[in-house]
Amino acid sequence: MVETAFPDAPHRPPPPPTTEDLDWADLPIVDISKASTAEGRTELAAQVRDAMRTFGFMYIVNHGLTQAQNARLFDIADVPFSQVSEEEKRQFSNEIKNTGSYRGYKPRRFWTIDNGVPDQIEHYQFFEQKHHPQALQPFLPEIYAFAEHNHFKVLHPILRLLALGLELPEQTFVNIHDVDATGPGFVRFMKYYPRSEEDEAKTKNVWLKGHTDIGTITILWSQPISALQIMTPDGQWRWVRHIDNALVINIGDAMEMLSGGYYKATIHRVVQPPADQQGYERHGAFYFAMANDDVKLVPFVESPVLQREGIKRRIEDENAPTMAEWRVGLTRSYGVSELKRKDVVIEEQVVGGIVVKHYN
Repeated sequence: MVETAFPDAPHRPPPPPTTEDLDWADLPIVDISKASTAEGRTELAAQVRDAMRTFGFMYIVNHGLTQAQNARLFDIADVPFSQVSEEEKRQFSNEIKNTGSYRGYKPRRFWTIDNGVPDQIEHYQFFEQKHHPQALQPFLPEIYAFAEHNHFKVLHPILRLLALGLELPEQTFVNIHDVDATGPGFVRFMKYYPRSEEDEAKTKNVWLKGHTDIGTITILWSQPISALQIMTPDGQWRWVRHIDNALVINIGDAMEMLSGGYYKATIHRVVQPPADQQGYERHGAFYFAMANDDVKLVPFVESPVLQREGIKRRIEDENAPTMAEWRVGLTRSYGVSELKRKDVVIEEQVVGGIVVKHYN
């Protein structure tokens, strides 16, 4: 057998997990390898249904990549930030407010977090663009393979389980997610940089306000620095614990609308890490799944479950946006539009006739 030679990427030893006693969210852990059989999908369907109704979040394990492959992924994920000059980064940035797209670089200090404090988050997103920085060129085959793995080996099984939870045909949601892994889904690498004490005080240690995601399913590859929190059903913020080589899965707005409110787009935020992890740069690797651009975000009313349980719409069907309209509208406005304060916690904006809430 001929071994594949991979290009060198600077190795980043992962920081140690926190030892602090945090208020952890008790999220379900799903063994996705069981979804390879009809019997396994029947077993998992109720577990996933309940997780996505109660929390909107869950862990996935046994997804098909090893811990060594996971470590390699995070080495590659640092390349667009540490191996590309600032000048070249500017060449691969785009006018987010005009295009409604995060393709290429989103620079630091683009969003406003609170009290005039800008964000310290940099990210690079694939694959709407054909060209990439020179340092990324050798790694593109691995990044494409990563996208395909997320799309076919993780997303598709989850979509089948969600359809079964609504008593719909298994392929219902798969059929509205393009079979091309570089189509409606986006790979995004992120880096959160430490902030000053002054900025932490002004934002009450919040790095990214409480929000829900745009798309159908978000796949986050777990990493050791604790900073992600979710709002649990009792209205409390709780930390998401790191599990080696696990995936953190959450429902987004589009799936909530497609499921008539049956599945929950859960509010989550990013905050300053605990004391024993402060000072580290926090890396993220994501796959954001979207329905096909022309899919109108209306409930699957033929679901027997929705016919029994009832439908909760965010907007009337005739006014509902398509996936593309929703994605572009939110991307253009997020972090740069003026928000209307509802109370001491919630701020609101209206996008395409739909109220979008931000939690601080």
